[in-house]
Amino acid sequence: MNGRRTGWDAVVLAGGLARRLGGVDKPALTIGEKTLLERVLTAVDDAQEVIVVGPRRPVAASRHVVWTRERPPGGGPVAALAAGLELVGAPLVAVLAADLPFVTAGTLDTLVRAVDDGKVQGALLADPAGRRQYLTGVWRTSALRARLPVVTAGVPMRSVLAGLPVRVLPADARVTLDCDRPADVERARCWVRSAGSGAPGQDGRVSSLDDWVVDAAGALDLDPALLDVQGVLKLAREVAHAVERPAAPLTAFLVGLAAGRAGGDPRAVRLATDRVLALVAARAGSDAQDAQRRIQDA
Repeated sequence: MNGRRTGWDAVVLAGGLARRLGGVDKPALTIGEKTLLERVLTAVDDAQEVIVVGPRRPVAASRHVVWTRERPPGGGPVAALAAGLELVGAPLVAVLAADLPFVTAGTLDTLVRAVDDGKVQGALLADPAGRRQYLTGVWRTSALRARLPVVTAGVPMRSVLAGLPVRVLPADARVTLDCDRPADVERARCWVRSAGSGAPGQDGRVSSLDDWVVDAAGALDLDPALLDVQGVLKLAREVAHAVERPAAPLTAFLVGLAAGRAGGDPRAVRLATDRVLALVAARAGSDAQDAQRRIQDA
């Protein structure tokens, strides 16, 4: 490694249409007490210059951010990278998506050191499955400029960066999480709520109820943000107490079947849950009346 660190700039790609999130302004989504964009900007505090490519959004007043737009707006990540590189003056540049809630300054320091030895053109992270994260990396600015195609709109980022010699650094599921889908956003919020106690290890396994709900919902192609977890748990407790324990999971299964038949939205789940809770209350009332009659008969 060089004894003296090379300076670096950061280009944060904050455009895009977020189609898989219903077209919301993804960088403005809140994870914990910060927006996704603010979390990424915190990670690049050590950059000499921070260029954000996308619509101007509120950021902390203490931050110096240079704003620019891709051409055309919505032209994709390569078009955004090209616009950002026009303003980069440092020999190294961090290229990051604006939807990485758990990338930190330490992550960037490791990536900068990995490419600063002069043997590679870039360094990027790989998730636990070995997939390269092309929008979580540090690159030689000159190498990126040389790789940019004449036409950038609609070009996949992988086609631009895949040919460069890189150092790939394995990372855990948290650091490599990007919030492309509602399930990803909910997973990030769960991890923030758990304050680290439910964070996955290197093998990607989870250890909290919130994490399990997110994973199970994803496996079933459901949106975990729409699930009434506390309502289902209350249902299970009431049924287990009023009937017997094996009745709780069977009843939850029946509620799911009924809600799915009625459309599967949160309202259908609530209606099915309320009907079963009403049944539990009615049975409890009936049992109490029977007990009272037996006492009187005795």
